[in-house]
Amino acid sequence: MYNILLKNVIIIDADSYLNGKTTDIFVNAQGIIENIGDDLQPQHKKDIVFDKPGTCVSIGWMDIGAHFGDPGFEYREDLESLNAAAMAGGFTKIAPFPNTSPVIQSRADIYYVQNKTRDLLVDVLPIGALSVGCKGRDLAELVDMHTSGAVAFSDGNHPVQDAGLLMRGLQYAKIFDGLIINTPADTTIAPGGQIHEGLISVQLGLTGIPAISEALMLQRDLTLLEYAQSRLHVYAITTSEAVEAIRQAKKSGLPVTASVTALHLSFTDDALSDFDTQYKVFPPLRDASHIEVLKKGLLDGTIDFITSQHTPIDDDCKHLEFPEADFGIINLETAVSLSYQHLKNILSLEKFISLWTISPRKTLRLPLPSIAVGEKADLTLFNPDIDWVYERKNIRSKSKNSPLIGKILPLKIEGVINKGRVHFN
Repeated sequence: MYNILLKNVIIIDADSYLNGKTTDIFVNAQGIIENIGDDLQPQHKKDIVFDKPGTCVSIGWMDIGAHFGDPGFEYREDLESLNAAAMAGGFTKIAPFPNTSPVIQSRADIYYVQNKTRDLLVDVLPIGALSVGCKGRDLAELVDMHTSGAVAFSDGNHPVQDAGLLMRGLQYAKIFDGLIINTPADTTIAPGGQIHEGLISVQLGLTGIPAISEALMLQRDLTLLEYAQSRLHVYAITTSEAVEAIRQAKKSGLPVTASVTALHLSFTDDALSDFDTQYKVFPPLRDASHIEVLKKGLLDGTIDFITSQHTPIDDDCKHLEFPEADFGIINLETAVSLSYQHLKNILSLEKFISLWTISPRKTLRLPLPSIAVGEKADLTLFNPDIDWVYERKNIRSKSKNSPLIGKILPLKIEGVINKGRVHFN
């Protein structure tokens, strides 16, 4: 174990009196912030000293809803490569979806994830399946998974189509104040849908997924939530109709939260105009009018936080004719930079960082870390003024399905500190 000294870092924490202050932070070998002040010095020759002018430090970033493949799809992403990608992306906590094979749906499955990640730097907080096999028919063992450490319940990339199942899940979770996560998408509206229904889908001759498929499912979910009086998180909203529905639901006092992915803040369906399967995601990329409303939803607090929607896909399942290609983009290493690129002119740095730190933890009702003497060091280091290039050779994920390879992105992630350990990019 070793001490870590951060020299001349700028603290970004809107809730701290230290916000905006340039100072030194000394983290001891036990991972505790031992001192904060000017001109601090290392205690031993082996202490790690980090000193890069302009580097900011915040509490560790968190992502909800990334996908991995362990067990069953380890060739796409195992827990070790997921951890490596998360570190590179500046995350110290992730709560991944349960869409493995078999899915994470029992006490033993929760323990499996916990045991395999216990000694890794990034905290991996498993989300348990809402239904057996994520098939949307029979309720999974929610209580057992909750007592074992599941932080929420969801069928992940399988939106729940059965209203009765979702209602029972909400009612059951209410017993222990659990959280249900669902993606609002009525898949019966456009079976076989490939991209957003609009001009581009017509031009390409592809089956479109209309915005109404999201609106209908969201209205159903909010109606069930009002009936059950439980807790619901609406994951990956993409439409202006969804923003308004959630805004009204919050005004009426419903216990609902919502998130948007960095991808849906950044790209429109125009990116698909040449059949580039790297931009094929679900829910689909919408047109520019929806993106502007999503940004306003972040500004006024209707949308609570941003997610990566990290979805590793092997080349054999991505480099196909468009209708046959799998949905998904890897994004843990690029999500914060990508979203910052499109939000830096409308959000303060403090507000932007809170969308990746405070809000996800509040949604899962996790303890909030702080940058203060005596606290555990759960920190992310970054420089918002340095651009960087996302290169294939540096990708930590096992899969390489990203349209961002070779692109210049803002906000360079310098490293993370957690559990008394440090990783520098």
